[in-house]
Amino acid sequence: MSKERVPLYYEDLVVGHNFPCGEIVVKEAEALSFATRYDPQPFHLDPEAGRRAGFGGVVLSGWLTAALTMRLMVTGGFLLAEGAVGVGIESLQWPLPVHPGDMLSVAVVPITLRVSASKPAFGIVKCRVTTTNQSWEVVQLMTSAVLVPRRNAESA
Repeated sequence: MSKERVPLYYEDLVVGHNFPCGEIVVKEAEALSFATRYDPQPFHLDPEAGRRAGFGGVVLSGWLTAALTMRLMVTGGFLLAEGAVGVGIESLQWPLPVHPGDMLSVAVVPITLRVSASKPAFGIVKCRVTTTNQSWEVVQLMTSAVLVPRRNAESA
């Protein structure tokens, strides 16, 4: 039996609650295709260049890691009503490289909640988004804010 995914509204979010968002295995073909098109640095395309750079082989572009993180957020356990409308990124870090074949997992934790002063039908939620690999090592850490509709938006 599949679990129905219920969209989250501002009122459903609690500071400190962990929203696991699933996992995805990074395919080598996808990593190379992305790098070729968007970030064609040698260590993203050539295993020897990756070794010379100290990565032990080809590594993903951080931007692909960010894109995969976003995919897991919107298809996983942080399904926001009307989608994840980004307000901004406060910080984005890639403490460890990601290699083709790694399995990434994402978790989102709201760290602040407030009603928008300019758009009271929405809340602004600052979140810590942590992406880990199969060894539970953090490979991306992001703090960002999203605009989330309030459940009774028409009466706000």
